[in-house]
Amino acid sequence: MTALFHTSPNLREEFLPGGGHTSFILRRGQILRLTDIEGGANVSMMMLNPHEKSERLNLPDTLKGQHTARLTAGHCFYSDMGRVLAGIIADSCGWHDPFGGVLNAQETEEKYGAGRYQELRNTFHRNGTDNLLVEMGKWDLGLEDLLMVVNFFSKVTVDDRGQFTFHGGYSQPGSYVELYAPMDTLVVMTALQHPMDPSREYAPRPVALSWRQAEDEEGAVNALLTRPENERAMTNTRLFAL
Repeated sequence: MTALFHTSPNLREEFLPGGGHTSFILRRGQILRLTDIEGGANVSMMMLNPHEKSERLNLPDTLKGQHTARLTAGHCFYSDMGRVLAGIIADSCGWHDPFGGVLNAQETEEKYGAGRYQELRNTFHRNGTDNLLVEMGKWDLGLEDLLMVVNFFSKVTVDDRGQFTFHGGYSQPGSYVELYAPMDTLVVMTALQHPMDPSREYAPRPVALSWRQAEDEEGAVNALLTRPENERAMTNTRLFAL
């Protein structure tokens, strides 16, 4: 848990149902809060520069530059141009997974069964790849632009042998994370179960989204200057971001 850098009413609120997807531009100086309503949610998120979409989230650099295998308050999301697309300034959950990715249609069917629209109508089984591609198409992006994702609200640990372990039930009802944008950032997301979740029941959980304007932008930036690498990336953002 960290200090909040806003007190004003929300600019906007949105409910993202389990299995849903959305995309938008998080404007420079805004804060996006994601809230796990029921507990056990997972949100898979891509980030890009909306003004030059070839600039996008680089998770290897994000992890390597901050010497971490998890993401929480004080961590930045680096672009492949060495800028900060967003950073976590508040986090009641404490662990967000950068490794798990999303499932495609075949993997979803193998895990959860067919789940076709013809039988289930609006409760049919959605998959992360197609959900992201639907949203990407709205921004003139295609399959070749599909990126690595951050899985918010999910905990995956790595042991000394490189073995991944998914920790079920980690995020509790009401858990939240806040992202501050020091530059305009295109956000693409979907709310589906983590690929490493061992449950064979298709039961994605909803999340609440809310936007606020940062009233203390300097404080929000300072909360992310936890390493010299972040300071350099933030300088690049201030000097060169479109």
